Amino acid sequence: MSSKFFSNFFSHSFLKQKCFFVFVVLISLPVFMFVFSLKYQRVDIHERTKPSWFKFIEQDFHDKTKIKIGLVNINQKSMYEKLDAIRSRIDIVPIPFDRVDENLKWKDFFPEWIDEVDKVNKPKCPNMPMPNLKNYKDLDVVVARVPCGYGSMEETGIRDVFRLQVNLVVANLAVEARWLKKLESDHGNMYVVFVGSCGPMVEIFRCDDLLMHQSDYWIYKPDLKRLKQKTLMPVGSCQISPDFAETGKETWKSYLQKSHGHNKSIVLVPKLAYVTVLHSSEEYVCGAIALAQSIQLSSKSIFESIDLVLLADDSIGPESTRGLRAAGWKITRIQRIRSPFADENAYNRWNYSKLRIWQLTMYDKIIFIDSDFLVLKNIDGFFAYPQLSASPNENVIFNSGLTVVEPSQCMFEYMMNKTSKVKSYNGGDQGFVNEVFTWWHRLPSKLNYMKLFNEIGDTKHEVQHDVYTIHYLGLKPWMCYRDYDCNWNLKDHHIYASDSANKVWWKVYDTMPKHLQSHCAITRKSHVRFVWNRKIAKNVSLPDGHWKIEVK
Repeated sequence: MSSKFFSNFFSHSFLKQKCFFVFVVLISLPVFMFVFSLKYQRVDIHERTKPSWFKFIEQDFHDKTKIKIGLVNINQKSMYEKLDAIRSRIDIVPIPFDRVDENLKWKDFFPEWIDEVDKVNKPKCPNMPMPNLKNYKDLDVVVARVPCGYGSMEETGIRDVFRLQVNLVVANLAVEARWLKKLESDHGNMYVVFVGSCGPMVEIFRCDDLLMHQSDYWIYKPDLKRLKQKTLMPVGSCQISPDFAETGKETWKSYLQKSHGHNKSIVLVPKLAYVTVLHSSEEYVCGAIALAQSIQLSSKSIFESIDLVLLADDSIGPESTRGLRAAGWKITRIQRIRSPFADENAYNRWNYSKLRIWQLTMYDKIIFIDSDFLVLKNIDGFFAYPQLSASPNENVIFNSGLTVVEPSQCMFEYMMNKTSKVKSYNGGDQGFVNEVFTWWHRLPSKLNYMKLFNEIGDTKHEVQHDVYTIHYLGLKPWMCYRDYDCNWNLKDHHIYASDSANKVWWKVYDTMPKHLQSHCAITRKSHVRFVWNRKIAKNVSLPDGHWKIEVK
């Protein structure tokens, strides 16, 4: 009896213990799961509260204990709050600098005229303060907020001095933090992040270096060699750009980049081209042939070859195409582009076709030249200059007749997206590219010597002897009589008239083979009609035996 009792007792007691254990487990499990979930939820919250730009770049710094981030034009406290979840991974460094004088305007940095030959005073640019760059040599990332400036890129280019300053501060910091003396060295990872509603200046930070753009941030991994060269340029067109290449010490010949491996020296020669564009008619075919002839006569390049490339629409027929190829041009066919703000019958209504030069991405750099130019001296050295380099026109703008350009498909697409929004002052390509490239580099005026004379002070209209090119404004030489500039025949064209410039063009014509000269016969069909006339027309003074021009 007693043994049975004890047996039942212990059996019952064991069952109670077992039930109690199960009860404890069931009660503890939710608590354990809750604590466990909180732990991982905290990790997930930290991951989700990281700024998206930081998530993108931190993978390249997995071997670093801390990522050093420089802040430009950003409130330090607000950035700390945004980066609170990853404070253990970062070291934030505010970058102080003196703001540019608020009284300075864009025209102070981009004057219409400067003393290019230092006859009176050596040109100087206004002060553009920079931070003490030597204090920030070990930055990994530069984060900046760019001011939007005055005006809107939806209508016109932004010409705001403080905006330019912030972009240049960022560029100089990025170069200083990662620049090494040897050109062939790996400069390591350097990121630039722009936050806010207004992005960086495309003239300084190339779209080709853009890794990501989402909402209000842009992430760049800049090509430091290109960016270095831009930081060596004057802050505006207030000075002539120097012929510095990557390090700022060599001249343009160091554009040849040398690298050494396995005891062999490798020379990387950039692919270069002179480019012109013909569209809408064959009126400028003769000019393009003369241009090619002049380039080849003057060129003494250190490079194996510099291509001559001509973009042509379907208005250039088979006969003209054969002549252009015989002159040395490589022909690339294009679809022309309508200028959205040009009048229906304006001469420049299809001039946006010139934007297609940015699609020549098989070349590292090109010099675009309008087909109404002649090249008189070797200009190959100007390939060393960065985009966008050009000679001045008027006010704060450059003349787009001769420009140094770095082809880029994304830049072409960027401009095409702006064509219907950014208004050109003249309806043509020159007005448009000046609103896209508001920050540009000044080349000498004699590189783009415009045949344009002051009627009051210059009655002889003689061309300067030391010019690199002549830009034949007004009626063109191949549309005129050989020994006489027909711009004299129209009173409002006297400013373009120069018999000496006319003789220079025909001198180049005389060097052409006969089969190329045939493309310049004044009897060819043209929009300009020549009429023998010995009478005095209204507003037109005609010496006996000269041409009168009637423009249809």
